[in-house]
Amino acid sequence: MTKKKAINLIKKAVAYLLLTLGALTMIIPFLWMLSTALKDIGELFSYPPVWIPKPLVWENFIEVFDTLPFGLFFLNSLKVALLGTLGTLISCSSGAYAFARLRFPGKETLFKLVLLTMMIPGQVTMIPVFIVMRYLGWYDTHLPLWVPSFFGSAFGIFLLRQFFSSLPAELDDAAKIDGCNYLQIFCIIYLPLSKPALATLGILTFMGSWNNLLGPVIYLKTIEKLTLTIGLSFFQGQFITNYSLLMAGSLMSILPILILYILAQKYFVRGIALTGIKG
Repeated sequence: MTKKKAINLIKKAVAYLLLTLGALTMIIPFLWMLSTALKDIGELFSYPPVWIPKPLVWENFIEVFDTLPFGLFFLNSLKVALLGTLGTLISCSSGAYAFARLRFPGKETLFKLVLLTMMIPGQVTMIPVFIVMRYLGWYDTHLPLWVPSFFGSAFGIFLLRQFFSSLPAELDDAAKIDGCNYLQIFCIIYLPLSKPALATLGILTFMGSWNNLLGPVIYLKTIEKLTLTIGLSFFQGQFITNYSLLMAGSLMSILPILILYILAQKYFVRGIALTGIKG
């Protein structure tokens, strides 16, 4: 083995070692959550900590549904997350296509203004938006949590515009020769080719909506309309917290995101790689 090959082998070994340590650092909290979800209440605060409960209390997952309307909270979160993701994909993809391919006066200036909105903290617009939603009669409904997504987001428009700009302009010319208008070009050519970018934006949007706590806290008050992020807080009392049920509920709440990421992982990785190719 040459000296150069030995050095490359050492570099790869060090890189894999660091990646393994990083992966273990990320997975240990998840394993502890799983262990806590399967513990009896007597093992929660035992010292030294018990990683493998004896016995495994699977009844904690059933008790979650008996203690709270967990299924209803789950469906509410799923409804809000799916509608919010759908609205974001529709509005951002159409807006990004316009900025990437259409020609109209003030396009660059308008795009810069859209990007500038990313610099405005959400805390600044929180109260004005709440006043608008209450004026519309949407307080204590799910509408404020997903309707605004149909008006687009600066991050989503920027992400998809980067991807659309990387596609060859000859696709538009060929489609126009065949008699396609802009809407047909967008639906028939750009959307099918942008699956990686759409998957990336969809996963990020779904995760953000699923884990959103501040929005439901502001707009929801009826228990039948609460989402999982608020519902899980009911396991935390003023003087005592049932950590076994809390961890069991938290474990079930991350399953949709985990399943979504596994199914769309290939597109997600490609989308992250491709959306930064061209400005």
